Amino acid sequence: MFFEVERTGTQVELELTGQWRALQITDIERALAAIDLPAGSTVRVGTQGLTALDLSGAWALREFLRRARGGGLEVTFSGAPPDQLRLLDETLASADAEAAAAAAAAPAAPSGHDPVLIAIGRYAVRAGADMVEGLAFLGRASTTFLGGLTSWKRLRPISVARHVYDTGITAAPIVALIAFLISVIIAYMSAQQLRGLGADIYVVDLVAIGVLRELGVLLTSIIVAGRSGSAFAAELGSMKLNEEVDALIATGVDPFEVLVVPRLLGLAIALPLLTIIADLVGLAGGGLLCRYLLDMPLTQFVGRVNYAISPSTFWVGLLKAPVFAVLIGLAGCYRGMQVRGSARELGRLVTVAVVQAIFFVIFADALFAVLFMEMNI
Repeated sequence: MFFEVERTGTQVELELTGQWRALQITDIERALAAIDLPAGSTVRVGTQGLTALDLSGAWALREFLRRARGGGLEVTFSGAPPDQLRLLDETLASADAEAAAAAAAAPAAPSGHDPVLIAIGRYAVRAGADMVEGLAFLGRASTTFLGGLTSWKRLRPISVARHVYDTGITAAPIVALIAFLISVIIAYMSAQQLRGLGADIYVVDLVAIGVLRELGVLLTSIIVAGRSGSAFAAELGSMKLNEEVDALIATGVDPFEVLVVPRLLGLAIALPLLTIIADLVGLAGGGLLCRYLLDMPLTQFVGRVNYAISPSTFWVGLLKAPVFAVLIGLAGCYRGMQVRGSARELGRLVTVAVVQAIFFVIFADALFAVLFMEMNI
């Protein structure tokens, strides 16, 4: 059984079920041809019951919909149409026809208006459309992840493990080095200012609270955004240019399940671990500088750290890491999946992905600072 038909007045509800693959294409076409579509009725197609849809099944569905529209019937989908139909439409449409349609649809610049205002308006429209597409991307990634919770295999644990290695383990040396240097710089500058006041001991407070609460996770996230966010955008963008993503869609594989969700999960696991490494190395760097610049014994440094920080200081910084990881992963994957046409577009969107990932991280950190202040944490 490939579909269920329900008639309600002049509306025909067609709920697709099961697997629509090349092996069953003859039976599918025969079953579709047997559907009676009365004149004046509307057809509503649902795809929630589909378990697999490859390009052959999508072609059979497209021919059925074309036959229905050719008979004067109105066809709608309950939800978004399958990606396979979009792929077929894009493949069959000629480049000249698309260019002509775009030129005919493009509104002419109204005469007598300020070109600056026109440019601002067009930018605002593009920004609004981009925001809507980004929210749609986030929603699809979320629904794909929630659907994957029903089966461990759908979460692709091997792929997640590989991304944890790529984004986490291989990034540990550079993250540790940056955390060490930043903590040394903070300790040195604080010591220079506080030494004249006889308040050397507060250098420990500044280093411990600054590294554990803010700098450890923030610097790690910025490094990961430049390193892994760009890698996600470049990898997915290259796959789009080579039509590998379209090949996945054509074979009935959800690219979000295979390409996007494993990267998000891998980064969400790796970034908290990198944050812990940055915190430990940062404290070690501050302790070494206090030892050799302020002649402070390490035992005194450790005791002061325990006194200066509260039980929530470490967890406040660690709580931000998964959120920052999701923001970085979404920016990289979203821009990578947007690549069309040329290597120049790939380079531009990789740059956009890194810039947006860093912006989202800093913006989210500011929101966290306000939230924790209001919560008195």
